[in-house]
Amino acid sequence: MNLSQLEEQLDITFNDQDLLKQAFTHSSYVNEHRDKNFSDNERLEFLGDAVLELGVSQYLYKQQGQLPEGDLTKLRASIVREASLVEFSRELNFGDYLLLGRGEEQSGGRERPAILADVFEAFLGALYLDQGYDAVIQFLKQYVYPKITTGAFSHAMDYKSKLQEEVQRHRDHSIDYVIADEKGPSHDKEFVAQVIINGDVSGEGAGNTKKEAEQRAAKYALDALDE
Repeated sequence: MNLSQLEEQLDITFNDQDLLKQAFTHSSYVNEHRDKNFSDNERLEFLGDAVLELGVSQYLYKQQGQLPEGDLTKLRASIVREASLVEFSRELNFGDYLLLGRGEEQSGGRERPAILADVFEAFLGALYLDQGYDAVIQFLKQYVYPKITTGAFSHAMDYKSKLQEEVQRHRDHSIDYVIADEKGPSHDKEFVAQVIINGDVSGEGAGNTKKEAEQRAAKYALDALDE
């Protein structure tokens, strides 16, 4: 486990290297090395979970001023859920740096979703303890917030219904969705959807499913209406 390589990749240098190592140490590794004074990442995961939720909540509160509390809660839940954390971990190759027990290693632990989600939270907890909340926010600005901005979690919000409500205020307006393009192989498709209001293209969005693409197109149209 060459954590200096990870630090270089992230452009972050930990003051306490033991803290960073603990973030990537799974309980299965500790159980197999009881004769050594190793600590697993479970307590850091607990802390990181809270720090992540606060960081995401703060961002959504400031950036999504038009959303009511219920919608903010849904959006936050989609960002901090296990599946999203797994993707963050994979994009940063966190699985490569894990310390796992032999059994966990042999059973594919480096790709186990629960372990990948936990190590992402544990890293945030370690970063918070080592360098404070501002350092966590800087990390989130680089690796999490941009995905919110580009609509990676728009499927969690029913932007289509919100747009429908806006359009229905004008009885003579019609709204339709079309799939304008499909890209990529069958196992990794990307769809491009357009929302058409009164015959004009009012928004366009891309996603891995048609529904996701339509939601992003609707969000684009809503944002345009707000402006």
